[in-house]
Amino acid sequence: MEQSRHPLIPASDGRSPVTRLGEFVFDAVDDVGSMAQFSLRTIMWLFSRRAHWSVLVPTFYMIGVLSVPVVAITGTFIGMVLAVQAHSSFKEMGMATRLGSIINISLVKELGPVLAATMLAGRVGSAMAAELGTMRVTEQIDALESLGANPIHYLVVPRFLGCVLLIPLLTLMADFMGVIGGAVVTTQLLHVESYHYWYHSREFVGGVDLMAGVVKSYFFGGAIALISCHRGFHSGAGAEGVGKAATQAFVLSFIAILFLDFCIGIAWNRAYNLIFSSSSSLI
Repeated sequence: MEQSRHPLIPASDGRSPVTRLGEFVFDAVDDVGSMAQFSLRTIMWLFSRRAHWSVLVPTFYMIGVLSVPVVAITGTFIGMVLAVQAHSSFKEMGMATRLGSIINISLVKELGPVLAATMLAGRVGSAMAAELGTMRVTEQIDALESLGANPIHYLVVPRFLGCVLLIPLLTLMADFMGVIGGAVVTTQLLHVESYHYWYHSREFVGGVDLMAGVVKSYFFGGAIALISCHRGFHSGAGAEGVGKAATQAFVLSFIAILFLDFCIGIAWNRAYNLIFSSSSSLI
């Protein structure tokens, strides 16, 4: 007698693991190609026609202004946590007065840009994917095409510009709030002399370090916008497809942020060493 199967458990389709692996690889390659084509079309429309301010202003407000509170709170607590965690180790080595250098260099070069981009991916990226996915499901994107408007120019370009232009400002906000939070905890709660805190911060953190974080943020913002909009444009049908698109937008954006942070960090360090080694050899 054939054993009954639970209706929620999918039946085996008889495909071998090699077949499943091949399908996964082909789907991944197809997805990468689709993403590259989508990004190229977005860049072409970005330079071919100027977006209207009536579309840019609400998008900038949604991406930038509404993200300020969460980015500020995140940056503040990261600076405070860094101060608390690093104080005990630095105190054992007799270097408690140098807390400002490690806290601020970590915030400016790494934690500020990465955490600001992560907050943007979670708050803005998922929302963009869900919004565009809903428009795809309800055929609003098809209606735009039938009216002669290009949906990438009308829907994607303003979001791309908003992420690329505003995430550096959000990064600077996260850096500033993190520095203030770390300084308050270090000087007021951990009783480190404020003069030494700010003196070592000024000695070890310079404009080049601040620029490194800001340059990273431009790439982070572009990756978040392109990935989120691409997921929304290719959303599946129904509420399940929209939810899946929003989830994939955040996960893929976060992976892209970490990958870009690694690659840009290596390239920046090599360029920094090359420039300063060549300048020192000339002296």
